[in-house]
Amino acid sequence: MNLLKGRLFSILIPVISVVLALIIGGIVMLASGYQPILAYTSLFEGIFGNSYNIGETVRQMTPLILAGLAVAFAFRAGLFNIGVEGQVLVGWLASVYVGVSFDLPKIIHLPFAIVTAAVAGALWGVIPGFLKARFKVHEVITTIMMNYIALYMTNAIIRAYMLAPGERTKDVKPTASLASDFLQTITDGSRLHYGIIVALICSVIMWFILWKTTMGYELRAVGFNQHASRYAGMNVSKNIILSMAISGAFAGIAGAMEGLGTYGYMMINAAFTGVGFDGIAVSLIGANNAIGIIIGAALFGGLKIGASNMSSVAFVPIELVDIIIALIIFFIASSYIIHWLSNRVNKGGKL
Repeated sequence: MNLLKGRLFSILIPVISVVLALIIGGIVMLASGYQPILAYTSLFEGIFGNSYNIGETVRQMTPLILAGLAVAFAFRAGLFNIGVEGQVLVGWLASVYVGVSFDLPKIIHLPFAIVTAAVAGALWGVIPGFLKARFKVHEVITTIMMNYIALYMTNAIIRAYMLAPGERTKDVKPTASLASDFLQTITDGSRLHYGIIVALICSVIMWFILWKTTMGYELRAVGFNQHASRYAGMNVSKNIILSMAISGAFAGIAGAMEGLGTYGYMMINAAFTGVGFDGIAVSLIGANNAIGIIIGAALFGGLKIGASNMSSVAFVPIELVDIIIALIIFFIASSYIIHWLSNRVNKGGKL
């Protein structure tokens, strides 16, 4: 019964949070002199109105799925990986480097580029994992710091070795590209690519590792209680490093989706992409569950794509979508806090 209640809670909370966020967003629009019904109609039309918008929504959600998986995997092991943004950048650069530098058949070149991105992201994740395991340095601090190292390091590498006109790298070769003329044709010229298949495969991989392997059991056990896991004979330090490596690998693949799919190159970033940070919210909405993360990524991707149509039709500032997203996160976080407090009170524990 408690298990059923827990699952029902994890499903209802995101749904209720989205509804409440849309209602409050509508109130804000009304108070600001805008028409909320017209705004939301144009928002949903911007998501589902035609094949181009649908293609762009799926394209937008592709890296968000992988970023959400990265955050969720670390969280299942009791870690909070704030460094997904940096891991995305190093994975992006690694995939583009392979895509530009090698002449290989597509059946080898494309997987090679994706795997290289995963390895780069994993190595970037191992560093804070090692510092956590060996020196007890909190991963939130180290991963935030490594985001900035990744940003400036990738910029420096591009400027020094890979710069092409337009403050970016050269285009990846067709043999390393995820772009699809077929998908672009059926979606009226959107940037939809085969990366969505990679993202869905990675979702299955995450589920399989966590719930169908001994390694996944140990990772989750460490996340629940490190002391009990150590007493049971598990190598806590190894599992911390491993979880951050796998988390970073998912993030690196998210970068490859941008480098090999959406753009086909890497630009010099004046700021972060936002994919890694959005992945935190996607993971939160999806309750750190693979299926939930796919749904959360679809919600975020749709809101971001539909926002431009809402702005052009209803003249509502595009920043209002960011307010709605922030409200969704706020309500989800508040609900979990209330649920935790309720459990403590019911068990007779101290607050």
